[in-house]
Order: sequence, then structure tokens, then C-alpha cells
Amino acid sequence: MTQLIAIVGSEQGRFAELVTVLIILLLVATIVALLSRRLRLPYTTGLVLAGLAIAEFLPSRVGLDSSLIINLFLPILLFEAAINTDISRLRSTLKPILLLAGPGVVLAAGVTAVGLKFGLSLEWIPALLVGVILAITDTVSVIAVFKEISVPSRLITIVEGESLFNDGIALVLFSLILKFNATGSVTVFEGIQELLVVIIGGLVVGIALGYLGIGLYVRSDDDPLSSILLTVAIALSAFQLGQLLGVSGVVAVVVAGLLIGNLERSSRVSASSRITVLSFWEYAGFGVNTFIFLLIGLELSLPTLWSTLPAVLLAVLAYQVGRFLTVYPLLALVSKFDRPVPLKWRHVLFLGNIKGSLSMALVLSLPGSVPGREKLIAIVFGVVLLSLMGQALSLPLFVQRLQLSHVSETQQWIEGLQSQLMTAKAAQDELDTLLKAGVLAKSIYEEMRSGYQVKVAAAERSLRDFYNQREEKGSRAEPRFEAVRRRLLLAEKNALSDALRKRILSEDVVRSRLAALDQQLLGLEDD
Repeated sequence: MTQLIAIVGSEQGRFAELVTVLIILLLVATIVALLSRRLRLPYTTGLVLAGLAIAEFLPSRVGLDSSLIINLFLPILLFEAAINTDISRLRSTLKPILLLAGPGVVLAAGVTAVGLKFGLSLEWIPALLVGVILAITDTVSVIAVFKEISVPSRLITIVEGESLFNDGIALVLFSLILKFNATGSVTVFEGIQELLVVIIGGLVVGIALGYLGIGLYVRSDDDPLSSILLTVAIALSAFQLGQLLGVSGVVAVVVAGLLIGNLERSSRVSASSRITVLSFWEYAGFGVNTFIFLLIGLELSLPTLWSTLPAVLLAVLAYQVGRFLTVYPLLALVSKFDRPVPLKWRHVLFLGNIKGSLSMALVLSLPGSVPGREKLIAIVFGVVLLSLMGQALSLPLFVQRLQLSHVSETQQWIEGLQSQLMTAKAAQDELDTLLKAGVLAKSIYEEMRSGYQVKVAAAERSLRDFYNQREEKGSRAEPRFEAVRRRLLLAEKNALSDALRKRILSEDVVRSRLAALDQQLLGLEDD
């Protein structure tokens, strides 16, 4: 009995110590957030530096747990990114995204592996594993820069889209290389076959859970808290079910998040529910990233990093060469079949190749049978630190000097009118919902709706007059109007594809019309 009491007391003591550490980490994160905003430093870089500074002063050792990151943190980050991604914008930039996330990951990993193999005399399996690990891009710091500095929305979509699909391809390649290391009998054909099965299987799981979530979501719309619990369950279960079935859990989470995110933008969900759910996921993503980057700082050991600095610098050079040979040649090909990606954008995509938590989690998950495991961990940790110290700190200044986006006074005026139009119409839609639900009396509804209708009419009149003047002068439309044109053309393409699938129109007619629409899309300016 005495022994049992001692064990319970010991467990309570460890738990109390853990709570103390968590409180300290929360306070440190708050201070870092305030200082990074004042000093205009990347928040993630500040967290890593803070973790390095406080590691020796914590009451107990806290470090990265690869299983925790991969099974809990990763699905949360992926789902948060997916639910906030506009499918229509993703579809309009899908070709460059798939080039970077598909062949781009394979090429970057291969080039990096060759550099490590001959530069550090590693065996092929460890070199390939590190090559895949360093082919992963962590875009948290990049997107943070985009929030501070105005850049074209298409570039933001490419960065976010690559991050979404890049992780899935890299994790699949990582597992295939580990399987080959364990069995030594995976042929190229078997590898490609398994790659396709894993990705397609992940798509199927994601679609199934996504549509299941949509059905349940619509029924729980009057209870935003239940909607939050539902989305959390979908995010975590998509990943675990994918892993259980031997398919890509990452792809499953991304697809489910995109489907539910698309529902969020429909009129089937009330505004209050949308705000509650999206606010929760924004906080969840921010909180997870905060703890991950703090833990990265706690995990790093400066003496170890210093002893492996030459190998770390060579690894940085290798993955940067791989990224260079991926971004510039592949995106130069995009102009052959899609809108070209400007050279300045490619500079951002190259320098924005920042490493983060998933790279560290994967290298920590390496089995002991991999030759030189401890050396590989030290190299990847060093690369992540240099990436966060070098690229993340220099990226804001670099993007600012490129002057990627200039917002004119006219465009600001147009956006002001558009915001007035959008908010007034959204309020009218909510009033319609309240009227149908019996919350508002008809007289109150009409009075409040007429007030918003005055704002709608004024904004529409100003926008119509401006647009007519531009047409009479033969001037090009403002970028915002070009974005509207693009959405309309994509809607036309979608309608033609549906008509062909339902055999309403013949393939010859649809093909010629689609070609004409593609030409119009290519003629639009980049937004």
C-alpha cells in the first residue's frame, strides 16, 4: 500500500511539473509574440531562439515526440490549411502546384540525396531518407511574411497548395524507402504501384469522410460547438483511418479538409457557425505551431550542431541546389500549358524553401536499423536551425525588395466598394435565414434589409459606372475585375465538363469551347 501511494505521489509530481513547464512555455510564447511584432522578426524564428534560451532553466526536460507530431499535430495543421483553402483558386493554380509537389519533390529529394551520398560518403538509403526529409517545405514563416507584405493572391495559393500536397508525397516516399531498407526487395514497378495505391486510397478515404462530415455538419449547423467537435473528429480520424488501411493519411486529411472548407463557403452554413469553426481552427493551427517551434528550440543542442557544422552546411547546399533545379526549370515549363509563373515569384518560391517541424519529426522517427541514425538527426536539426535563422529572417526583406504587388489608389477604392457590397449582401443573407427561422418579424426584417439594400445599390452603381468608363476608354480591367473574369471562365469550364460527363454535349463541341476558354484564361493578367 505504501509503495502504491509512493507511485501515485510520484505520478502527481511529474504531472504538476509538466503543467509548470506548459505554463512557462505559454508565457514565453506570449512574450515572443509581442517582441517579434515590435522588432518585426518572424514569430517562428523568435520561438526557436526562445526555446534555445530557456532549455536549461526548465524544471524538466521537454522535447519533440515524433509520434505526437505526426499523429496529432500534423493532421491539425493540414486540416487547418485545407479548410481555409478556396477550391476554386486552388483549381486555377493546380498545374504549377502539382508540378512542385509531385515531380518537384522527387527531383529535389534525388538531387539532395546525390549531394549527401558523395559529399558526406553516406550510404544510399540514409542519403535518400534525408533527401526526402529536406524536400519538405514548411510554409508557416512564408505565409506570415505574406500577411505583412502585399503579394499577388495567386502566388499565395501556389505556396499554400504546394505545402498541402508536398507533405503527402514526401511521407509516401519516406515510407517506401523505409520499406525497401527493411525488406530490400522493392522494385521500381512495385514502388510506383504502391505510390499510386497509397495516394488514390488516401483520396478515397478523404472523399468518404469529407462527404460524411458534410452531411453531419449541415445537421449540426445550429450548434457551432458540435460542428467544431465534428471537424476535429474528421481531421484526426481521416489520418488514422488512412494509416490503418495502409494509404496516405495526409492526402485523406487534405481532401476531407478541402471538402468541408468548400461547404464553409456555401449558403448551407450560417455565418455565425462559419466564424466559430474557422476561428477555432485558426487558433488551433496557431497554438500547434507555437508549441512545435518552441519544442524545436528546446530540442536543439548548440555544441552538437557546432561539431556537425560542415556536414550541415553541405546538406544546406545540397537541398538548395535541389530546390533550384526544381523551381526554375519546372515552373518555366508551366507557360507551355498554363499561365506563366513570373520569374520574381520563382525567386520567392526558391528562397521560401524553409524547413520546420515535420522534417525534425521524420528524422526522429527513423528506426535504429538505419545506418548513422544519430548523425542524420544532428544534420537535419542543424539544417532546420540554419533555415529558420537564415532564410526566415531574410525572406521579408527579400520579398519587399522584389515589389511583387503594388496596390494603386484606384484599386483600394474598388476594394472598399467590394467590401461594402460583400458585407451588405452577407448581412442580407443572414437576415433571410433569421426570417425563415421565425426569429424576426416581417416588418423588422424589411426595415433592416432596406438599410443594407441602400449600401448594396450605392456600391453597385459606383462599380458599374467605373467599369463602363474603363470599357469606353478601352483600358484593361483592374486586377480585381480580372480575378472575377477568371472565376467566371472557370465556372464556364466546369459547366462544360459537367455537360460532357452527362453526355449532354458532344466531345468535339466541348473540346473546341474549352480550348477557347483556356486561351481567354491565358490572356488574363496574373492577380
